[in-house]
Amino acid sequence: MILTKKDEAFGKRIKKLRKRVGLTQEKLADKVNVSTTHIGLIETGKRRVSLKTLQKIASAIGVKAKDLLPY
Repeated sequence: MILTKKDEAFGKRIKKLRKRVGLTQEKLADKVNVSTTHIGLIETGKRRVSLKTLQKIASAIGVKAKDLLPY
């Protein structure tokens, strides 16, 4: 799998919104039921996220899943 600039932009968007609501990577990971490492890889654009995880992240941050997408 080749990761793209869109993956990186997606990760940055999650990080920005996560910080805006005052969540650490660890707290977000707990809410989404994934590892802190997994959240870090998503935020840096080094790992793609499944639709299910995307929905969980959006819910934990308090936004709609489509609001996380950078395009």
